[in-house]
Amino acid sequence: MATKKFLELQEFSDADLQSELKDTEAQYQKLKFDHAIKGLENPLVLREVRRDIARLRTEIRRREVAAMSPEQLANRSKIRSRRRRR
Repeated sequence: MATKKFLELQEFSDADLQSELKDTEAQYQKLKFDHAIKGLENPLVLREVRRDIARLRTEIRRREVAAMSPEQLANRSKIRSRRRRR
């Protein structure tokens, strides 16, 4: 089942996703710094923000793969199969 946040991200444009990723990464860095210096009231916020970053990156990558041409997809499949053999 898709999460609410994931469904919300699907409605964003590509530019919105990139700006949201940039803002979320900046927020994560600030939270990490604050946690190291004075501690956070709820340190689980770090985990939530990290997962939000992962959701954003996943959606961006999903769109990149969906926009690939058949030749690019075939090349990607070859690369992935070589990685599996190792």
